[in-house]
Amino acid sequence: MSTIFSKIISGEIPAYKVAESNDYLAFLDVNPLTRGHVLVIPKKETDYIFEMEDEGYVGMWIFAKIVSQGIKSVFPCRKVGIAVVGLEVAHAHIHLIPLNHVHDMNFEKPKLSLPADEMNKIAEDIRESIARITNSN
Repeated sequence: MSTIFSKIISGEIPAYKVAESNDYLAFLDVNPLTRGHVLVIPKKETDYIFEMEDEGYVGMWIFAKIVSQGIKSVFPCRKVGIAVVGLEVAHAHIHLIPLNHVHDMNFEKPKLSLPADEMNKIAEDIRESIARITNSN
């Protein structure tokens, strides 16, 4: 089951990475709903999030929590929303989306198309924010 996410993990396809551990990867959605829209994935290929082993499942949510704190500090918002859909890519993933309004998480609305330099800056800002958060704990 080689998906686009597997190719991102292996480095075959580039991504705007914001955080990485031995088991998980977080990167910007290339077709975001809002600026700062991040995807969190396990490195172990699993199609359906609820088929993950308990330890990996819990670990991914803890990783997502840390990433969400970095997003929120870069993109002041009311909350960082989460969504697990899993229909477009057969690889478990969590969407982290800065929210100020409920319609910010409407997957049917037109996606943003941001230039590469802006995507690089967003990824860098989130990475730096996560580093500050994790170093202060």
